[in-house]
Amino acid sequence: MQANRGHYDNHTGAGRQRSGERNRLFSEMFDGWLDSLAPCPWPAHVGSHLANRHGVTHRKQELYTREERIRRDTSPWTMVQAVLAPLQFVVFAISLVLVVRYLMTGQGYDIATASILAKTFLLYLIMVTGSIWEKEVFGKWLFARAFFWEDVFSMLVLGLQTAYLLALINGWGSASDQMLIAVAAYAAYVINAAQFLLKLREARLQAPRSAPAAMDLRGHST
Repeated sequence: MQANRGHYDNHTGAGRQRSGERNRLFSEMFDGWLDSLAPCPWPAHVGSHLANRHGVTHRKQELYTREERIRRDTSPWTMVQAVLAPLQFVVFAISLVLVVRYLMTGQGYDIATASILAKTFLLYLIMVTGSIWEKEVFGKWLFARAFFWEDVFSMLVLGLQTAYLLALINGWGSASDQMLIAVAAYAAYVINAAQFLLKLREARLQAPRSAPAAMDLRGHST
């Protein structure tokens, strides 16, 4: 029994190590992409301390405790979010072009509608899997301390996207009215995505200098 238990523990430990290594590799890839979008002009230690008038320094509260960072780096849901977030952004960009084309020319309604439905599906998927990720890392399904305001705004994005679905299914308003609801949802999504990009930057600045920060793509609607 003890031998079997030892074999199981070794196998489990090796699996976690492989998962952590995959997350690290994806982290390095994503960090390069993030730097191309929002390069950081200051070193990682800048801004981590604030000095008061008496010269006493106060460390800014970190996004992750040591235990939360370990859970994040070993969670398989981290990689799921890392795949879904950029995929959703690509679908959003294509859909936005198609929706604007329809609003300007009146052409391509079917493909524009299909693209909005694809974006909506990915939004629901990333919200569900992101909630699982948040529960595993922080112990809460939503509104964890580290991502509270991001989650709040994600609810607005989700509400607008759901409003579009209801309008489409029930025939509320004209086709253009429905598309304008989608545009409002997309505008909220852009703000929400910016929130998460800034939070990613903050997490990277707070990461230990000796180890790359893994991706923090809770998200949502990002």
